[in-house]
Amino acid sequence: MAEGISLEELQLAARNHGMPLEALRYPVTPVGLHYLLTHYDVPEVDAASWSLGVHAERELSLGLDELRARPRVELTVTMECAGNGRARLDPRPVSQPWLLEAVGTARWAGTPLRPLLEEAGVGEGVVEILFTGVDRGAEGGDEQAFQRALPVEEALRDEVLLAYEMNGAPLPPQHGFPLRLVVPGWYGMTNVKWLTEIEVLREPFSGYQQSWSYRIRQHEDEEGEPLSRMLPRSLLVPPGIPEFLTRERLVPAGEILVQGRAWSGLAPVASVEVSADGGSSWAPAELETEDGPWAWRGWSFRWQAEPGSWVLCSRARDEAGNEQPLEPAWNLGGYANNSVQRVPATVTG
Repeated sequence: MAEGISLEELQLAARNHGMPLEALRYPVTPVGLHYLLTHYDVPEVDAASWSLGVHAERELSLGLDELRARPRVELTVTMECAGNGRARLDPRPVSQPWLLEAVGTARWAGTPLRPLLEEAGVGEGVVEILFTGVDRGAEGGDEQAFQRALPVEEALRDEVLLAYEMNGAPLPPQHGFPLRLVVPGWYGMTNVKWLTEIEVLREPFSGYQQSWSYRIRQHEDEEGEPLSRMLPRSLLVPPGIPEFLTRERLVPAGEILVQGRAWSGLAPVASVEVSADGGSSWAPAELETEDGPWAWRGWSFRWQAEPGSWVLCSRARDEAGNEQPLEPAWNLGGYANNSVQRVPATVTG
C-alpha cells in the first residue's frame, strides 16, 4: 500500500469513523459503532421548525410529527460506503482513507417514500427523484448542499424509507436527525442525511455528487459509470488477539470458530468460502438464517489452526453469480473495491 497519508486525509479520518471489525459479532450494529461519513459539517437542525418539502405535481410540506403519523415500517439494512477499501489501492486515491470498516447494519424505522410520492403526484416524463440535505459545503470548486438523485423506478420501490429512527431511537445528529433517506441495497452516498427537500425531475440530475463524484472512471476526462448497488463482500471477525500496531492476529492452536458477515446489494448471498492460505484453497462456510433481504448474513467456519503463519480470507457469492475478486480493480475514486479481505494470523503451539 502506498505511504504518505496527508494532513487533509488525517482530518477526514479523524472526523469520520469505521466500524471495528470485531463488531461484526453483532447482527445489528450498535449506533456508536456503525460507520459514519459526513461530507461537510453535522448541521444543527431544530426539529420544531424543520419541514420536508416535496416538489411534484402538488407541493407538500410535512413536519416531523406529520411524518411520524404516517404508516410506519422498520427494516434491517446493511449500509456500506462506496469508498470502503480504497486505502488499500496502489496508487491510493486521495480521499477518506477507508480500510475495510466502512459498513454497518441498523434497524431503520420510518415511513415508506412511495405513498408520499404518489400523494404528491410523480406525473408523466419524470426520470429521477432528487433528494437534498441540510448540510452544505464546497466541493469541486462550488458551494453546494449534498444532493443525490435516484431513478424514479428505484425511488418507487416499496422498501425505500424516510427514516426517523435508528435502532429503536430517534436518529442521532451524526446520522441525519431528524430525517434521512434509506435505500436498501445501494451504497451509502445514496442515503441522504438531514433530508429537507424531495423534487421530481424530468431531466437527469447534473449536480457534483451525481455527475462527477461517485462514478467509476480511470482518468479525469472520462464520464465514468455511476455507482449504485453494493457489490458482494464478506468480512470475518478477526480471531484471537491483536498485536497493537500491526493488528496481526495471535491465535492458539486447535479448533477455532471463525465467523463473519456477508452481503450484496445485487442479490441475496448464496454462499461464503473461507481460506487459511491466502486464497490458494477454499472451503465452504455455514450460512446463518437471513435477517431480512437487506441485511448482512452471518456465517461460520471451523478452522483447525496449526502452528505457523497463515492468511485468513473469506469471499461471498450472491444468487446472481457475482463473486468477490481476489485482487482489487483500481479506479480514480477508489470505489467499489470488494476484493477479498486478508487477515494475517500467527498460530502459537
